[in-house]
Amino acid sequence: MRLDFYYDIVCPYAYLASTQIEALAKRCGADLYWHPVLLGGIFRSIGGSQIPMQQMSPPRARFNILDLQRWADIWDCKLNFPDEHPRRTVAAMRLLVATPHDKRPALTRRLYRAYWEEGLDVADRSILDPIAKEFGLEPSVIDSETARETLFATTAEAVEHGAFGVPAMVVDGRLFWGQDRLQFVEEVLGGTWPGLPAPGHVTSGQTVRFFHDFSSPFSYLASTQVERMAADNGATVD
Repeated sequence: MRLDFYYDIVCPYAYLASTQIEALAKRCGADLYWHPVLLGGIFRSIGGSQIPMQQMSPPRARFNILDLQRWADIWDCKLNFPDEHPRRTVAAMRLLVATPHDKRPALTRRLYRAYWEEGLDVADRSILDPIAKEFGLEPSVIDSETARETLFATTAEAVEHGAFGVPAMVVDGRLFWGQDRLQFVEEVLGGTWPGLPAPGHVTSGQTVRFFHDFSSPFSYLASTQVERMAADNGATVD
């Protein structure tokens, strides 16, 4: 089967998903296609905020950052938010769409490392152009009309699939969003999700305080699992 992966270097969720998507495709025997898009272009197309986190309440924004770091820890990824995040990635994404498909995964990994591990500004051509040359690419392709139009086209394609952000994964016309939906992607591809690594240390005898409301479907779903989860780890639920 075919697995289409839509991403932008600026998105931490897409970065985290990128560290797992190749192994997932290999386990399932799927053909993986990398599609660079402009996250800002997706937001404009759907009338969304250019910086969604700024629209969140402070507690939710703080939790989002903590949750991202938890996922990074689970998958042993470095995740360092640049002080100026979100930085512009238009030039980097144009370089990616102009890159041959066989080189695109490696260049994607290099650009993610530059942004999320090294804190480099990939909008700075003194940084981006040498990276292009590392992969035998002519930096001038970034400024070409072909790269510009192709990036617009891949972004529009993601929106047509129903994408409202990245990472967006499409399998047989079905859209999945988020690094925490990779389990569903693997299942629809016929594979078996290996699950998350077990925590290194579990302290028994703890209490889980469970706050809930009957009107919340998320609360309902959690209520079906919280007692089992607690019991498996020697905890009680309040």
